[in-house]
Amino acid sequence: MVAASSTVPSMNDASEKDPFNNNCYGTLVDRQYKLVNLPILDVADFNERIIRGYEDGTGEEHLPAELSIARSLIPAGTASLRDFSNIAPEIPIYKPENCTGCMDCVTECPDTAILGKVLSEQEWEQKLQAIPEADREMYKVQWSKTKKYYEGGAKKNAGVGGMFNIMIDPSKCKGCAECVTVCDDDALKMVAKTDSVMSTARKSHRLFKNMGPSNEKYISGNLLIDMMLKEQTHIYTGGAGSCAGCGEGTALRMMCAAIGSKHADQWGIVAATGCNTVYTSTYPYNPYMVPWTNSLFENAPTYAIGVRMRWDQMGWKDKPLWVIGGDGAMYDIGFQALSRMFLSGMNIKVLVLDTQVYSNTGGQASTASFTGQNTKMSVHGKAVFGKQERRKEIAQIAIMHPHVYVAQTTAAHVNHFYKAVLGAMEFDGPALVACYTTCQPEHGVADNMAGSQARLAVDTRAFPLLVHDPRAGDTLRKRMSLMGNPNMKGDWYINPKTNEEVTFIDFARSEGRFSKHFDKDGNPSETLLAAKLDRLENWRLLQELAGLR
Repeated sequence: MVAASSTVPSMNDASEKDPFNNNCYGTLVDRQYKLVNLPILDVADFNERIIRGYEDGTGEEHLPAELSIARSLIPAGTASLRDFSNIAPEIPIYKPENCTGCMDCVTECPDTAILGKVLSEQEWEQKLQAIPEADREMYKVQWSKTKKYYEGGAKKNAGVGGMFNIMIDPSKCKGCAECVTVCDDDALKMVAKTDSVMSTARKSHRLFKNMGPSNEKYISGNLLIDMMLKEQTHIYTGGAGSCAGCGEGTALRMMCAAIGSKHADQWGIVAATGCNTVYTSTYPYNPYMVPWTNSLFENAPTYAIGVRMRWDQMGWKDKPLWVIGGDGAMYDIGFQALSRMFLSGMNIKVLVLDTQVYSNTGGQASTASFTGQNTKMSVHGKAVFGKQERRKEIAQIAIMHPHVYVAQTTAAHVNHFYKAVLGAMEFDGPALVACYTTCQPEHGVADNMAGSQARLAVDTRAFPLLVHDPRAGDTLRKRMSLMGNPNMKGDWYINPKTNEEVTFIDFARSEGRFSKHFDKDGNPSETLLAAKLDRLENWRLLQELAGLR
């Protein structure tokens, strides 16, 4: 499958750009198609004929077998036309009087269903006047004067404060309520979908779009969480077919935003077959605004080496190239290809979406699965209590390769995640960013809990945060950082409220995949105690490598 791009990769010469007007999807580059002897893809025709055909139910039976369909070419950003407004009974509504502008909801939404915007008070008032009077008051009260943007913005901009707004896109929201869960200010609330609620939501979404982009004078370059206020970071449009609350979706959005903040849409992706390629290419919908392609489950890094070599030949050495794959693709069947890519020394970056299970094939165990985890191929039964093997640690293995930047992070640790991705971008050579990504169906957790489970995974040493930067020194202890983990010098995090240790047992107790390991009194099994010891030994090894033991 090959997904077509917007403006990436492109040359500065205007003659390289596609003559078709692609409106909100940007322009295609005919060079990409000439390389594989394909005609230019008419995006307007694709949107009008193919997407319309699939939306009215006639596409599968009546669309002709033509070259673009045969090659599975999908233009950039077509997923923005997808409508999920009928799949959930509830939708979040914004309560501006409580909002502090923290941007947690915008950042953590896996579906790009919540966007933020900040405008100067003067331009906000001017644009309000252009709104029909019947809608003006309804929309005006949805904007807030936060301390962060209004008072702080006034100090930086000659006394003119910034007006802030959060918008919920009803066509992209799947009702997972992750946004409500991460909001500590009670600024979002789930409500039942009624005709009135949905009419207001759709109207507010349209008005939000018509207000234009954020005023960058009110966006701090020092606050990484604010980067999604910039339109150039909106590389992942929403409309992907991922499960409600998908932990992978948030990680992909944040990765795209971080790279987009530096390179806009001038970069590309090679994806290993898995959940990430299924929900981002459910024909004819593609949420990416950059070119991406996938071949097989096991060879994405090898494929990326070929793309990198060709791009370098064409003078595109500065265009970032990322490989995306799950733990099955990178820890298991594609591990040799990943190792070879590291040894090549090429400027290729890798994002591992670590769910500890083959989610795409119905929950099979991978070498990233935790000891005791109940999965297909390692079912918890009377004789064998789930997976018995210990978990493979991709970060430690990657660190043992020469001159490789390595980070282990989660999307819930926003600053750590962004710094990890930006650090990988800045590093001259191969880099790996392994990200913990909750899979709600396979982990047995609620749709709104991806962020909470990721934070708990870090707190319980199930998935410690780390950064290994070869530029930081000539010894491992200088290169390794465990900053971001609680109680870095101790064995376990101590809950300040209860003064008790928070261990892997607490993590396992919160997820359905470990439920059979607890008896009727809540006592853990011997297998789970062995898993706890495995996590502690792994943590102590990281402490030793970082010079903390």
